[in-house]
Amino acid sequence: MRSAYRNRMFDMKIRLFTLPNMLTLANLVCGAAAIIFALQYHDYTTAFLLIVASAVFDFCDGFAARLLHSSSAIGVELDSLADDISFGLAPALILYDAYIDTQSYYALDAEVMYALRFGVLIIAAFAALRLARFNIDDTQHTEFRGLPTPAATLLCSSLAVLFQQGHIMLYQEQILVIAVAVALLLVSPIRMFALKFSNFSLRDNTLRYAFILVSLLLIIFCTTYAVTIIIVLYIVVSTLRWLLKGRQPQA
Repeated sequence: MRSAYRNRMFDMKIRLFTLPNMLTLANLVCGAAAIIFALQYHDYTTAFLLIVASAVFDFCDGFAARLLHSSSAIGVELDSLADDISFGLAPALILYDAYIDTQSYYALDAEVMYALRFGVLIIAAFAALRLARFNIDDTQHTEFRGLPTPAATLLCSSLAVLFQQGHIMLYQEQILVIAVAVALLLVSPIRMFALKFSNFSLRDNTLRYAFILVSLLLIIFCTTYAVTIIIVLYIVVSTLRWLLKGRQPQA
């Protein structure tokens, strides 16, 4: 009886419909809608824009939780569930749809290549692993371990947009390589800098300010390819920074 009473009291304390939770659910809904636009309408541009909206909501839910002092255990769990839809399943299925629309570069057996289409789902699986690790890793407050899932999703979806608009060519083998590479980056030990500011001094945030400035210049002068270049640049700079630091985890 006492146990049941405690459970009821615990349930009463859980606040489901807080502003941070609503923003997290908006992230999830945008991610789910991106999947629909990719699979049903083959519209990668709209899917990409919905992914961008998911990323914005993902940033805002944490900001709102800190601002309103309404962080909660349920919010942490909900955030990971939403992220695995928007930044795990969505990029995998966008690449899946693109894979179906392409052909083998080496003219390999069609049935074999068709069966290999499920290989892109490795992104969804490894994104779940990355999110689970993030939830229990106390060293990722000022930087990330492995490629952040929103960055991975923006890379995959931007490549799909470039392909659909005729700016780049993609073949099935390339899509599989991209999927595996992104999945491995998600769970890699590489420490990647976060655009989180504990203060706004130039000395403490030189890399962040420089990266933001370069990103703005790329958006202005390389509009079509800007997102893809920015994410690739982020990966390269983070990797070089990690190697130069001796690959030591930073608390």
